[in-house]
Amino acid sequence: MITRRKLIVALGAGALAAPLACFAQQQRSNVARIGLLEAGSASSGATWREALIAGLRELAYVEGKNIIIEYRWAAGNYERLPGLATELVQMKVDVIVAATAVAIRAAQQATTTIPIVMVNIGDPVRSGFVASLSRPGRNITGLSNINVDISSKYVELLRAAVPKLSRVTVLVNPTNPIHPDFLKRIQAAEKTNTLKISPAQASTASQIEAASGAMKQERAGALIVLPDSLFQEQARRIAELAAQHRLPTMFWSRESVESGGLMSYGQNIAEQYYRAATYIDKILKGAKPGDIPVEQPTKFELVINMKTATALGLTMQDLLFRADKVIE
Repeated sequence: MITRRKLIVALGAGALAAPLACFAQQQRSNVARIGLLEAGSASSGATWREALIAGLRELAYVEGKNIIIEYRWAAGNYERLPGLATELVQMKVDVIVAATAVAIRAAQQATTTIPIVMVNIGDPVRSGFVASLSRPGRNITGLSNINVDISSKYVELLRAAVPKLSRVTVLVNPTNPIHPDFLKRIQAAEKTNTLKISPAQASTASQIEAASGAMKQERAGALIVLPDSLFQEQARRIAELAAQHRLPTMFWSRESVESGGLMSYGQNIAEQYYRAATYIDKILKGAKPGDIPVEQPTKFELVINMKTATALGLTMQDLLFRADKVIE
């Protein structure tokens, strides 16, 4: 037999448990889950991810409290990306942030409903990711760069650093879908600058080593390293190999110059990751990605590593006045 007092206590506990359970469920539903899909590795893009987290924090999203980030890295092995994208979709993340064309393509093929925020992509319209920059349509929006359009600038800057330059090698990843456009733009400068421009292909770290030997045989006078997650991952090694052959290098990101490259010209990728937080915020608040215009960069920076320049015997006098950052 249950006493009247015990019955009242039991009923009261049950009445309290129901709203507490509802409150806990509501709390869990208020935690947004973001999937971050990158073709590179955890180490190579650390600065960029820190910028994304900083941008989210300024918008009142704190990782582990009201937002959870699921990280997926291919570490330069692009064949892993479709499987990683599928993992994020199966986890039912609220938004996928995808960096570079190969990762964005994998995310696009994995879902047509989960919003995708692009970062570090050249021409999203031509790549088929969005219908237009102003009205992306479908489930994809984000931030683009115009590195392909400014790639001819690489040759101009190298000529300013090495006035007698006659041969340039371009490091190309044959598995990167945007590299043919880059190479075409750069080779267009061949006639106007009386240069011999030749590609060297590499899709693995070992092939980068082999390409280095080919550059020496061809007596290259400088090396252009195209935007690529594998090359970003191997930036320090590429810079070391170039230094062994006394080759001035042109990269696309300041992080590669900090790793020992001579120069870089392009947008600040960390800033783009930071700006991606605003896209995540809008989507989480109910905006449709297809209605949010794609943002393009308005500023490009020239970064020079003077320690590398000195080791190569380059003064860089004309370029130092134009540099946005000089690494001593």
